[in-house]
Amino acid sequence: MKISKYIHSCLLLEKDGFQLLFDPGKFTFAEDLVKVEQFIKVNAVIITHSHPDHLDVEQLKAIVKLSGAKIYTNKEVAKELKESGLSYNLVEAGLFDIGPFALQAINVKHENILDSPLPDMQAYLIDGRVLNPADSFGTYDDEFQQPELLILPVMAPFTTEIAVAEFADHIKPKAVLPVHDGYAKEFFLKQRYETYSKHFEKRGIVFHQAMQPGFSISI
Repeated sequence: MKISKYIHSCLLLEKDGFQLLFDPGKFTFAEDLVKVEQFIKVNAVIITHSHPDHLDVEQLKAIVKLSGAKIYTNKEVAKELKESGLSYNLVEAGLFDIGPFALQAINVKHENILDSPLPDMQAYLIDGRVLNPADSFGTYDDEFQQPELLILPVMAPFTTEIAVAEFADHIKPKAVLPVHDGYAKEFFLKQRYETYSKHFEKRGIVFHQAMQPGFSISI
């Protein structure tokens, strides 16, 4: 499986010639560093929740028009997509397949944010190897512990470095891919990545410093 990060929480997973895209939101396209044309071969798109940094409806429309990708999401996002004329496949908690990917959707609570209702949101375990918690640092059962890769939100109004590190330390992944940092300037991002790298190295966890759009790893 190849996993590429396209700014903030937008991830492209590739396996056996199939492309699965997670959360192409507004931050991904804000500075024109990522183009919708880069997703012309995408087969499916998963939207974890309705926040604009995870869902850009207009860019999603463009991706679907170019690629013919199918959209998978929850009821709350589905309502917004329907109003915009986009079709979708409804996701509920449980096991299902998208192409060669075996997925487990988990209903999770978004971390608290100031003066704002919390959205319907799902985390995902992918092929039993990759845990994408979306914007949740909730409690995960033993079956979700020690994944090969943890997709880890490292910056957000709803968290601190201490909370980020404690969550990852509890999950005990073999490696971490940082996300949710698309609004940070490069010099600050580099500094924070170095801090996280030192912390996780002490625990035998690899921290991938995903600085550039399209940064990828294979597992």
